[in-house]
Amino acid sequence: MLPRVKIFFENGLLGTASSSSDGLVGLACTAVAVSETFELAKAYVIRTLSGLEELGITSADDDANAFLYKQVKDFYSIAEDGTALWIMGFPNTALQSDIVDKTQDYAKLLIQEAQGALKGLFVAFKPANGYTPVIEDSLDKDLKTAMLNAQLLAEWSTTDLFAPLFIALEARHFDGDVADLLTLTTYEYNRVGVLLGDTVSASTGAAIGLLAGKVASIPVQRHIGRVRDGALPITAAYVKDLSVAKADVESIHDKGFITFRNFTGKAGYYFSDDCLATKETDDYRSLARRRTIDKAYRIGYSTLLEELNEEVPITAEGKLSPSLVKSWESSVETAIINEMTANGNLGADPSDPSDTGVTCYINSNQNVVSTSRIEVILRVKPYGYAKYIDVKLGFKTTNS
Repeated sequence: MLPRVKIFFENGLLGTASSSSDGLVGLACTAVAVSETFELAKAYVIRTLSGLEELGITSADDDANAFLYKQVKDFYSIAEDGTALWIMGFPNTALQSDIVDKTQDYAKLLIQEAQGALKGLFVAFKPANGYTPVIEDSLDKDLKTAMLNAQLLAEWSTTDLFAPLFIALEARHFDGDVADLLTLTTYEYNRVGVLLGDTVSASTGAAIGLLAGKVASIPVQRHIGRVRDGALPITAAYVKDLSVAKADVESIHDKGFITFRNFTGKAGYYFSDDCLATKETDDYRSLARRRTIDKAYRIGYSTLLEELNEEVPITAEGKLSPSLVKSWESSVETAIINEMTANGNLGADPSDPSDTGVTCYINSNQNVVSTSRIEVILRVKPYGYAKYIDVKLGFKTTNS
């Protein structure tokens, strides 16, 4: 086995029943080649919608890439001009499950071309004309395979490239039957989110570009449905052919999907929640927590990588030197404090100067001489999220 630094994600610890590259994401989308300007299976980095137009892709109804154009337009309706977006087009003969299959050169190729820099991958899939989906649990059956493949692809990126990311998929061909809708909370895909809903009525897909733009525009700890951020820059939102106001958004949410919602007395549309396709007890079920822990992973990895194959002083008892232990602990904590705590990414108590939101611990009793292995325990403190606010309202009398 080659010498390496390996970080394991711990789970079950929470007890639950833009000057940075944090928002760098990729879009894998079905498309067609444009002579001399846009090739399939080739990575492009754009920073504005006009950058896509320079590749020969327009919004014209008869443009075969109008679907790709919509995703990118939606992205930049939220993300500021100058925000980098990696895009790669693929033929519409590939299924959504094919695009995220780690054994095929589709989305995997985009991750490799970006050299592990992507923090999230968004998949937009428009099948070829004549495609007939097999409907199972109210959706295209292919979604189940796509979720599994996406989880495996994201895990591959984490374990092989040391570049953790999440993947967002479309819930396609929803037949409108919420009662029979697939229940995502029965799965264990904590790197996969599924969006159901679009800005176009009777759409067979989802507004994946809009979700990508939202993620790219906010810090890792921010909830995509945060009301204080303001409404999404859209004039309508639909679930199949029903407006969000008439759709059973609550049941769709309870099934574990990300969708759209609105609020009585408040104009506009918002994302409902940031659920990933996993059990409610999973520490990483929230996209915000997934992004937070992934950032800590990258910082911890890059910091400890500098120590790989380093000479390690040993005490007379064969233990790790206390000075080395403190040095490593301090290096990791300082890196995370500088890159996360200082940027408000961690839930450190602002009234407690000693609460940095991060703890790194190394047991000095480890026998590194015989094992060449050092175990490091790294913990970061997440935020809580005010998802449920209960108010007791009543009359006040003079004797109350």
